[in-house]
Amino acid sequence: MDRSYIISENIIQKHQGSIVDFSNDWSGDFEELNGFFESFNIISSTDENIVKPYSKDWSNMNGSANLLVRPLNKIECAIILKTCHNSNIPLTISAGKTNLTGSATPNGGVVLSTSLLITPDIELDLNNKLALSPVGIPLETFRNKILEMSNKTLCYTADPTSRNDAFVGGTISTNASGFVPGEKGAMRYWVREIEFLLPNGDLINIEKGQYISQEGIFHIEYDGNDIQLPIPTYDRPKIKNASGLYSDKSGIVDLIDLIVGSEGILGMVTACRLKLSENPKDKLELFISFNSESKAIDFYDYLNEDFDKGLGQLTALEYFGYNSQQYMDHKEFLFKNKDDVGIYLQIPIFNDSIDSKMEQWTKLFHAFDPNLDLDNVVVLNDPNNWKKFFEARHSIPDNALTKTQQIGGVSIITDTIVPPHNFRIYLDKVHSSLKKAKIEYLLFGHLGDCHLHFHLIPDSEQERECLEIYDYLIDLSSKLGGVYSAEHGTGKRKRNDFKKCYGQEAVEMVKQLKLAIDPNNYLNRGNLVG
Repeated sequence: MDRSYIISENIIQKHQGSIVDFSNDWSGDFEELNGFFESFNIISSTDENIVKPYSKDWSNMNGSANLLVRPLNKIECAIILKTCHNSNIPLTISAGKTNLTGSATPNGGVVLSTSLLITPDIELDLNNKLALSPVGIPLETFRNKILEMSNKTLCYTADPTSRNDAFVGGTISTNASGFVPGEKGAMRYWVREIEFLLPNGDLINIEKGQYISQEGIFHIEYDGNDIQLPIPTYDRPKIKNASGLYSDKSGIVDLIDLIVGSEGILGMVTACRLKLSENPKDKLELFISFNSESKAIDFYDYLNEDFDKGLGQLTALEYFGYNSQQYMDHKEFLFKNKDDVGIYLQIPIFNDSIDSKMEQWTKLFHAFDPNLDLDNVVVLNDPNNWKKFFEARHSIPDNALTKTQQIGGVSIITDTIVPPHNFRIYLDKVHSSLKKAKIEYLLFGHLGDCHLHFHLIPDSEQERECLEIYDYLIDLSSKLGGVYSAEHGTGKRKRNDFKKCYGQEAVEMVKQLKLAIDPNNYLNRGNLVG
């Protein structure tokens, strides 16, 4: 069987005629569109006070919309997509709005909020370690429910920073990732099945491995025609990566891999089945300080070698580097010296006790450096210690933002990543350029993936120079085999970064795929491509 042929289904056949009639007669009146959706009992509004909260996401980009719809199920979603598709009405899908790149920022038209898509109920398959989930619930709600339903024997591992606010569907659309190093830290690894609506409202049920492109092509019957969907073949670095559509030089891509991280330009996820992992019985939480960034990276290199490049065995390997102390509450609890940097480790425990695991890591610390002062290691398992660390970690961006507001500038947080062998080169060059420009900044992030965030804090007169340095960082990461976005995505804000990283030919590949399935570019217009 040729797995490149996709089978879709029209699930709103009985409504087809009324949608066609409406689209043929629609004059651009959104009150009329509102009434049409309400005739299907779809929750819909043109009230500015109701619509306006959906005009922005965490990117803080300015947007606008004419109408808000909040469907309850996939049928209502299909009606909305089909109507907007036929009428060429811009439609933006909005989940938890936690993305930083404007993916959920509408540019007019209709906003579809997934906040009421809370069916089907979460269903647990203990034997196969799988769980069915709706898309309109926060990821942390799903994670906690899995712990409860499995009596804490299973867990969902991926844990992006915004998991309390980000919806399950949004994390799939952006391939959200977080603290866990390696491929297990991102959503794509865990997605096993999705219920997916195409831009014309047709439904596909997709299992991992069911649909595989051949020679760069998927085939599908679409709007009465057999069409081809060309798969991007640009060279994609094999590192933590949220920089545009999944691609493969040979043109062989699993359809699920293509959809995860596509930021809504190919359609809409309405339900999913996610893989689960065994839940550790406990975790050892450690914070260790070093007297220099170089020493901290030496420790990362040592761990990477000792774990045979399998740092995914850890559930966190975080770094608090240059200037982090200056923006951190409780810094005296974690650091002895003002210029020290720190690493946070979260180590899952399955069979050992905390004491025996601590003994193993004490030996590891000494094997790394026999002269290492163990007084620099803080055990965070005590609730009071954990509370202080949690507050310290989350105070950094808040305090940095306050400083930005005080000096009248605009903060910029980079999301670049480079391969481990170029990590030191990249950091040295960036530090040098920022210090030469005398721009205030700090450094923190996901050391386990060589993915650190430079948080730039320019004053009002340094903004232009700061943007020039940002462009330099993007170019440098690309030259060193990395990408501009490891976890935040591309959205509307970073389209030019995608072009700089992959080139105009890659841009054309994304456009060809988008226009093959959405000729009017009505769905999530502006995400990834203009």
